Amino acid sequence: MLIYKAMYKFVEDGVHAEVLDFPGAMTCADNLPEAKRLLASALVDMAETCLLLGESLPSPDSTCTDADADLEEPIYLLLTAASRISVMPEEIITA
Repeated sequence: MLIYKAMYKFVEDGVHAEVLDFPGAMTCADNLPEAKRLLASALVDMAETCLLLGESLPSPDSTCTDADADLEEPIYLLLTAASRISVMPEEIITA
């Protein structure tokens, strides 16, 4: 599990959210619970994209901060590994 730092800023139309130490992981929402849910999803999407492209993930940096943030808190990224196995019908293999 990697622990990054999330920030939330209350703006006129809702909540701006971003992961301070994972560039590109950001979203906005109407309220804080929705912003937290969407930011967690954005973090997963960004991490999966980095891995699919063969790029390393940014290192978490607990010292990251944003003076304009109304709230900062940890956000957790749990990675799981899976094998992709494709079983070919025997007639295709022997053809």
